[in-house]
This record gives sequence, structure tokens and C-alpha cells, in this order.
Amino acid sequence: MGRSSDKKRIKKTEFSTNPTSQVKSTKLGESSGISFSYKYFQADHSTFCCKSRDASYFLILLERLRDLSKSTALELKKNRSSSLRFHQVKWEDTTQDSFGIPNEEQIIDIPYQFSLSSNEHGRVHGFFIGEVFYIVWLDPNHQLYPGK
Repeated sequence: MGRSSDKKRIKKTEFSTNPTSQVKSTKLGESSGISFSYKYFQADHSTFCCKSRDASYFLILLERLRDLSKSTALELKKNRSSSLRFHQVKWEDTTQDSFGIPNEEQIIDIPYQFSLSSNEHGRVHGFFIGEVFYIVWLDPNHQLYPGK
């Protein structure tokens, strides 16, 4: 029984009751570009499914999102680049009537789409709220506008 007295005792860790004493918050400057959200992303949509895509598709997607995140919403809306093809979605010209999001008419002002690359990897469809672009569908096979 004397062996336990020979062991060093581990000192109890003391925690501060003041939550701001140890952790300092990092202040970020104003955002200089857009952010992307997947809050309304529909990965299992019957028409807009990309589960069978290989890793290179997703790498191209991430690179496009990275590059676009350097722009503001206004800059994208004014962009007329033929490789980006950023423009409003006109439901009357598409295969769908809407995104099918509950209360969509209250959430979405204007739906948009943009290209991942020149025709090869399809489009991304979603909408803006402020400087956040909410991605709803990935459309690698051009299913929303099948003739384009």
C-alpha cells in the first residue's frame, strides 16, 4: 500500500470562471468577397445529382468557388464573362418551376446560375442573400437548360 504514496500526484487543472480571460477573439476585417452556403443544397435531387462524378469534378468546383469568393455579389451580377456565364435563372425557360424550397418566394429574390468551366462541367444554381450565395443544385449535365 505504500506504493501509492510514492507516486506523484497529478495536479488538478484550474479553469478560469471568466470566459474572456484566456481566449482572445480574432477580429476579421470586412469581407471583400462573397461566401458560399450549402444550407439549401439538394444533393439527392432526382435531376441534379452529381454523386457519380469523380474527384476532378469536385476539385474544379472548389477552385471555381475559391476564385469567385474574391468577388462581391454586385461584381458577379455585372460580370459578362463567357466562361463564367453568370446570369439569372428564368424558370419559364427551364425544366423546373422553382427550387422547391419551403417559403421560397419569401427567401429568394432572384435565382442565379454560373458555369464551372467552359461547358465541360456544367452549372451551379442558387441564389444570393446579401454577400452569401446559397448553392441549391450542382448541374454537371446541364439539366436545367438542356438545350444550352
